[in-house]
Amino acid sequence: QVQLVESGGGLVQAGGSLRLSCVASGRTLSSYVMGWFRQAPGKEREFVAAISRSGGSTYYADFVTGRFTISRDNAKNTLYLQKEILKPEDTAAYYCAAAPRGNPDRVLTDKSEYSYWGQGTQVTVSS
Repeated sequence: QVQLVESGGGLVQAGGSLRLSCVASGRTLSSYVMGWFRQAPGKEREFVAAISRSGGSTYYADFVTGRFTISRDNAKNTLYLQKEILKPEDTAAYYCAAAPRGNPDRVLTDKSEYSYWGQGTQVTVSS
């Protein structure tokens, strides 16, 4: 199975940017559909973005509205989430997740379809 470790979170002012990383070990990242989710205190974990195994297909939550970009470097076994124009409502713990799938172009938005999760990295956006 794959192990996932996120990094890159922190405190940032509104309007700023951050890049989150998720490094996979144990199995090659190219075997998995990858996704980013987030969870704010007292709220359900929600979908942010997903990327297919090949990297050719991506999908974003509506609230992203072009501010975030998901990408992957399978050679480095690393998933990224570039976040721009951050807002206070983006404050949450961000988690990367992996789902083994055969179709190289499929994306997944339902958290129940992901089998492996990282421990999360906290992002706090001040107003």
